[in-house]
Amino acid sequence: MRIQNITPAPRGSFRGYASLFHFPDKGNDIILPGAFAKSLKRRGAKGIRMLYQHNPSEPIGVWKALMEDGRGLAVEGRLLLNIARAKDVHALVEAGALDGLSIGFHVVRASRERATGRRIVREVDLIEISIVTFPMQTQARMRPAAASLPAIARATAYHHQPLNRRLS
Repeated sequence: MRIQNITPAPRGSFRGYASLFHFPDKGNDIILPGAFAKSLKRRGAKGIRMLYQHNPSEPIGVWKALMEDGRGLAVEGRLLLNIARAKDVHALVEAGALDGLSIGFHVVRASRERATGRRIVREVDLIEISIVTFPMQTQARMRPAAASLPAIARATAYHHQPLNRRLS
């Protein structure tokens, strides 16, 4: 039996989902798997900004990892606690008062469903991910890094169920 040393996550670290596939957001957009792939490959985590409430004058941290998994856009980030706003955000996150994530992007490829009016987004150029009070996609949430991604998935599952039909 091998015992591994486990290093705790740095203070201010968190994990979550910035977007979930097949869930309509408040703007009637549905993002499909693979929509972030080219942008993530081109920009990498360091090329995507972490902002507070989508305000470009308020960067508050850095992304350590961004990846698509079977559920959506999984994220791991760290607030830079020597920045006043990030310190405030950290306190709110720790207290459970702030947990929303929201993406800022340009649409590269999408189509509109005639029957529902929904925009089906197949490819985006991801610019930033913000910590927000009210995310456009209500399931897009984060937790301090001690929480695992499966636990976060369970915690956000009650909001809505994905569409039962296949979108391609």
